[in-house]
Amino acid sequence: MNTNPTSSRVEFARRVCIAVGIALFFGLVTWLLGASFNVLLLLLCAILIALPLRAAARWLSQKTGWREGIALIVVGLTLLGTLAGVGALVAPLIGEQTQQLQQELPGVLKNAQQQIEKTSWGKQLIGQIPESPEKLLKGGGGSQLAGRVFGAVSGTVSVFTDLYVIFFLALFLAAEPRLYTDGLVNLIPPAGRQRTRHILAQLDESLLGWLIGTLISMAIVGLLSWLGLSLLGVRLAGILALFAALITFIPNLGPVLALIPALLFALLDGPQQALNVLLLYVGIQFVESNLVTPLIQKRLNDIPPALLLLVQIIVGAFAGTLGLIMAAPLLAILMVLVRTIYQEDMLGDSSGD
Repeated sequence: MNTNPTSSRVEFARRVCIAVGIALFFGLVTWLLGASFNVLLLLLCAILIALPLRAAARWLSQKTGWREGIALIVVGLTLLGTLAGVGALVAPLIGEQTQQLQQELPGVLKNAQQQIEKTSWGKQLIGQIPESPEKLLKGGGGSQLAGRVFGAVSGTVSVFTDLYVIFFLALFLAAEPRLYTDGLVNLIPPAGRQRTRHILAQLDESLLGWLIGTLISMAIVGLLSWLGLSLLGVRLAGILALFAALITFIPNLGPVLALIPALLFALLDGPQQALNVLLLYVGIQFVESNLVTPLIQKRLNDIPPALLLLVQIIVGAFAGTLGLIMAAPLLAILMVLVRTIYQEDMLGDSSGD
């Protein structure tokens, strides 16, 4: 059978064009996702704030018969008042310990340097660090220092801008969630809209349960850290416990980051005190991981720790610190989508195993 050469070349050219078009399409999608990834994470932050506000407003509305808008205002004002009251009570202690931190930090760093210099690798590491600001200014160091200062100022402005965006996004989402969910559902063909609403409800439930459980875990870690550090007599126990509570929001990496400043201050009282602090934090992490988290977050207990760490590394590479912070809720969303869309809808497996 003879094949027309012209027809073959045309078919080959068509396939090449299709392949190139597909490659360009996926390249464009990848670029858009990378460019908008930080925006998506900011949106996720806003959703995590809006969900408990809306849930509390819905509960208050059901109990009192008020409209949900009024209930949301009451919840918001109550939350702000509670935060202001707690801040007024804790601020003097935090301010005092922050001032003490500024005074003792140079001694802590100097003591840590002396401990590190006792090892051969530590001497090499310390040798690469300028001993004084004057050395930093030599050989063009002034421009480097100016660059670092400018970078710090730019980073601070960026943080406040992100907080501003998150705050107002959360308000809008909490005030009119149906407006945005209906808009998203209307993008789906009519046959799949009911299923889409069901998936969105599962995402809502999963994220809200994860957030409440995480906040309880943070509170427990902070309380246990404060009690343990106070009993051990470690300096600035309140500040260190507050840091440990806040950093618990980041799974896997959070406990390690919380341990570092506590060990530095414990070293001021000798290696034995540092060992005591290390054992304390290991014990707190054991209680949090094996007792608190399984009881509070049964759904997230099924997430393999290795998978969560891998997602943290990948998302952190794209979005830095914000990616590390939001990796866990992002993975929770992905697992719900995989279970509902892929496992249940595509595979027809609704066993949940």
